[in-house]
Amino acid sequence: MTKSELIMRLAELNPHLYQRDVEKIVTTIFDEITEALARGDRVELRGFGAFSVKRRDARTGRNPRTGQAVDVEEKFIPFFKTGKQLREQLNTD
Repeated sequence: MTKSELIMRLAELNPHLYQRDVEKIVTTIFDEITEALARGDRVELRGFGAFSVKRRDARTGRNPRTGQAVDVEEKFIPFFKTGKQLREQLNTD
């Protein structure tokens, strides 16, 4: 599901809200999660999961075309861990 599909689905489920308001709500939520991660904070949505930032150390990698060694700098990546309720819902038979 894309962001625009999410907005359309929420607008359909909430006919009392204008689509532009739903778009503003979804954008605000995503922006807040992004800003919290940029600050190094953890964002937990109970029953859904938690977003956090993981650090990857600097390392020596390889260029796949030439096989030449390449220095890869330290970087931070977003990480998502599913919540217990979501995991259980996905794994029901």
